[in-house]
Amino acid sequence: MEPLANRIRPRTLDEFVGQTHLVGAGKPLRLAIEQKHVFSFVLWGTPGVGKTTLARIYANALNADFYELSAVSAGKEDIRKIVNQPRMENQPRILFLDEIHRFNKAQQDFLLPFVENGELVLVGATTENPSFEIIPALLSRLRVFVLEEFSAEDMEEIIDRSGYELDTVAKDWLIAMANGDARQAITMIENTWRLYETINLETLKDTLQSKFLRYDKQGEEHYNVISAFIKSMRASQPDAAIYYLTRMIASAKTRNLSHVEW
Repeated sequence: MEPLANRIRPRTLDEFVGQTHLVGAGKPLRLAIEQKHVFSFVLWGTPGVGKTTLARIYANALNADFYELSAVSAGKEDIRKIVNQPRMENQPRILFLDEIHRFNKAQQDFLLPFVENGELVLVGATTENPSFEIIPALLSRLRVFVLEEFSAEDMEEIIDRSGYELDTVAKDWLIAMANGDARQAITMIENTWRLYETINLETLKDTLQSKFLRYDKQGEEHYNVISAFIKSMRASQPDAAIYYLTRMIASAKTRNLSHVEW
């Protein structure tokens, strides 16, 4: 069965929630989509904030040939196959390269000429700072759009669109747990329903026990979790603060880290 996150994924900007600094009225990405402006760009943000969705909305608006690759598993040959595909004249060919920071220098050098000569319109997605992970020659040909974590209000709207009813307590807990990651929240809803056929605070917590804790010691997620922990304490939300503290400790133990930098 197709995952719930895909089934409810927005197809147009009118369905998209959040990122109003990019897709609100008169904002750059909305204007580019409405005006069908063909250009290469990279979407930088934490997991679950709409990078893939915005890339697909952009490609649909341009009626482009759309190809998706993950830099984790793709290589030069995959790019060569796309470039060799026939296409109609003047029809854009968009390559959405997820985790673009995982491409090494040689792979990025190989990609550069196709972006430079217009063979490919590159839309990259990354959780890491593009200035450090993308070679200067390629980065100079990309517009960088920074995506923010979804606000609590955004998350509530996204959760409501899932089609499952959650009471206020369960919804508030889920929003705090997901920390602005819409995909994480929707996946939790789907998994909880499959396991228990009811969604409340207790069943959500039970589902979380077997969930992999997303955390890294040195990357962006390390600082995202610390930020969420501090925000929870400032907002006098003890349950959320304990959750994020436990997440750091448990993840450190799981990965056998000798220390966690605070």
